[in-house]
Amino acid sequence: MKKPSSRIREEIAKLQEQLKQAETREAERIGRVALKAGLGDVEIEDIALQAAFEEIAATFRKGGGRTGKTAPTPVASGAASGQAGEA
Repeated sequence: MKKPSSRIREEIAKLQEQLKQAETREAERIGRVALKAGLGDVEIEDIALQAAFEEIAATFRKGGGRTGKTAPTPVASGAASGQAGEA
């Protein structure tokens, strides 16, 4: 039996609301992590920040990043990359 278009619209509306809630949860989670990492204190344009996040996402999609639930070991600034600091 085919569904009437009104029923399909109701289902779409429910799914859109679920998507909105899921995106809000994800944004809050990523925002909390970014703040813990100190990004709240960094002056950076949104486009540059988005590009950095896209690089991070690509790293994790390739399997090159941590995927476990454990927190990484804190490392002194610049020590992980072998740099003495920002230029």
